[in-house]
Amino acid sequence: MAWRWLRAATGRRGWWDAAPSGTPLFAAEQRATLVNVKLKLVKDRALDAAVSRERHLRTAHHLLDLVFSRPGHRISRSEFLAEKSAQRLCGSAYSLLEFLSRYHTMFALSRGGVSLTDVAFVLRQREVDCLFATEDDLVARLRRLLMLTLPRSLPLHTVDLLRWDLGLPSDYRASILPRYPDHFALEQPEGDERVWLRLLSWDDLLAVSELEKSADGGDTTCLPFPVSFTRGYGLRSKCMTWLREWQALPYTSPYSNASGLDRRTDVSEKRNVGVFHELLHLTVAKRTERQNVSNMRKLLGMPQKFTKVFERHPGIFYLSRICGTQTVVLREAYGGGSQLLEKHAHPLVAIREEYSTLLRAALPPRTRVRARHGSFSRQDEGCVVGGDEFELSK
Repeated sequence: MAWRWLRAATGRRGWWDAAPSGTPLFAAEQRATLVNVKLKLVKDRALDAAVSRERHLRTAHHLLDLVFSRPGHRISRSEFLAEKSAQRLCGSAYSLLEFLSRYHTMFALSRGGVSLTDVAFVLRQREVDCLFATEDDLVARLRRLLMLTLPRSLPLHTVDLLRWDLGLPSDYRASILPRYPDHFALEQPEGDERVWLRLLSWDDLLAVSELEKSADGGDTTCLPFPVSFTRGYGLRSKCMTWLREWQALPYTSPYSNASGLDRRTDVSEKRNVGVFHELLHLTVAKRTERQNVSNMRKLLGMPQKFTKVFERHPGIFYLSRICGTQTVVLREAYGGGSQLLEKHAHPLVAIREEYSTLLRAALPPRTRVRARHGSFSRQDEGCVVGGDEFELSK
């Protein structure tokens, strides 16, 4: 039987030894219910600073992209103000002009219209070159994202929500997808108003999670996740015991079929954690907004309230609640600081940091210092209250 083979192959005793003779692999955990624990939600100022640094970057980058894509890299004021996407980001035509004026280090306003400053133009050229040089990696990560889903496809709306985090160019539908007809197809199922991006080819070489790669060819049966906590964070003995036992549970690859797992168990929860651990690794900054994945429950084969794992496992994920949203950050990628560790840093991240520096240079000196260190007001913190306890049962 599989569990006997597992024991013989690993030479280790574990949860499978408690299973009755003939019990198939992963059946023992079906008798174990999900453990209820209480963990504190404590702010991590370093990771909050990492999120805060991109406060206005997405808006600025979208406007920069609009200008750069026009002939001569210039757009008239009337045409710019008529752009619905720009108005939607800034709220009104007046707010749009105010935004462009505020960040004069990136945008140049004149009677002829709106253009980019020389520094911004050079940065954008470098970004285009970076996207071209890393396109193979981008396509591989997009394929892996689709491989995580049960139908091997995602609505384009969902892909668009993750576009910035994946590092996809704004015109990826026209510039990337058509060049890989063996990998991707756009389809609109009958009776569905949405257009879907479907994966056409499965690759076993890509179906290896980042956690499995870290094992360096060793035993991947019960892989533990890298765990770290905010400085000063104290775990109760009960929580420490639960965490040790939970880490020793079987690891299910996020690319494998997990339909046989009971969703009410800790082993199933570990698989859910593994899916999000892998998904965050697919992003360039190892983070994404919680709402970007909240509509992917059925597509990922998740139970109800599946995003509770972010709060239930604060040593693996950090939930930043600043800037008016909730951002899920993969702790291990930052190593306790506010910058990505070199081994996790995508070349695109360095260019985005330069964009952020360029935006901060336009701010008044005092505001510039606060922005550089990722400082934020209590109003920015939203509903974060350091030390509050949350019931983390499903």
